[in-house]
Amino acid sequence: MEDQSVVDVGDVRLAYRTWGDPFGSPVVLLHGLGGSSLSWEAVGTLLGEEWRVYAIDLRGHGESDWPDEYALEQMRDDVLEFLDACELDRVGVVGHSMGGVVAYLLAEEHADRVERLVLVETPPPFPGQLVDATGPSGPVDYDENALPAVRAQIADPDPRWEEELGQIVAPTLMLAGGPESTMPQGRLADMASLIPDCRLITLGGGHQVHKKQPDQVAHQITEFFTS
Repeated sequence: MEDQSVVDVGDVRLAYRTWGDPFGSPVVLLHGLGGSSLSWEAVGTLLGEEWRVYAIDLRGHGESDWPDEYALEQMRDDVLEFLDACELDRVGVVGHSMGGVVAYLLAEEHADRVERLVLVETPPPFPGQLVDATGPSGPVDYDENALPAVRAQIADPDPRWEEELGQIVAPTLMLAGGPESTMPQGRLADMASLIPDCRLITLGGGHQVHKKQPDQVAHQITEFFTS
């Protein structure tokens, strides 16, 4: 069963969805640019059979506040404060695309809070990367000011992001969308090689693999978290 809640973290209010046993081991899901926690509905429902799942609307997205200030480091700090507010000590973190960047920044800076890390079709911290930001043709559920800010950071990332991949101590799983993806798959392998304990699996399904193949994605996450 899915529940929706809000929590104040610093200067923003974050909305989030939850699934599963409130006393289960916590897993946090982070969506991509232009998305929301709703993009994780199918995967979250499946993971909720075994875990306590929290899917956050990151700042500027979904039902969370749209503060007109958007940096990936701010989103990382929002997630850290979310963990504190919800009294979550160590969690499994799963991020898709932009959410994966937020996830690995959290794992780099706050290794004590990330037990396991899953990066789904996540742009690596190398200059010149593209991020999927395809929105619907009708009304959108995100602040359009967030798009150029995030795209600029992903295209020209802080060099420390790459340098500190080697500092990630959490066991890491990378899930790739294969040749149908708009993201250069070879660069994902390059990124995986820089993370000390990392496995890369190609599922196919393109950049939105968690929507196209939720069963497979949930299965891979569960296998990884229980291995």
